[in-house]
Amino acid sequence: MALRKHQHTRLPESATSYAVGYREQASMAERIPQQLQQQPHRQTQQPRSHQVVKAATAVTAGGSLLVLSGLTLAGTVIALTVATPLLVIFSPVLVPAAITVFLLTSGFVASSGFGLGALTVLSWIYRYVTGRHPPGADQLDQARMKLAGKAREMKDKAEQYGQQVTGP
Repeated sequence: MALRKHQHTRLPESATSYAVGYREQASMAERIPQQLQQQPHRQTQQPRSHQVVKAATAVTAGGSLLVLSGLTLAGTVIALTVATPLLVIFSPVLVPAAITVFLLTSGFVASSGFGLGALTVLSWIYRYVTGRHPPGADQLDQARMKLAGKAREMKDKAEQYGQQVTGP
């Protein structure tokens, strides 16, 4: 009996492991802020030479890109200055040509898209008819069953209505 009494007063194994785990989490939670406080000091303690190399690399890369951007802008302005008289002279030919090219391209793209869509639909129908169960076949069957059910209901209602009118 004493053994049973002792067993009742002891905490279950899961409760003691929970308490131990909770204490471990609490001690880890206390350690984390200390580690976070120490990390920024490590990052700022880089040697001066590394900071100088990083700054020099950034200035070189940024300056090179800025020069490249300026050259591109200058080239664009020069090309536009040279091309403007040519565009004005040839505009009666270029504008209709551009419109024609646009219409031809859009027609070919639309025709190709419609053709691809038609082939896809024909392929789907072929797979459905041959019983290969293409995607969406279940939904089509459900819609067909609903439509057939509604058609039967309407037929029955029409027959009932016809009997009421011609009845007694």
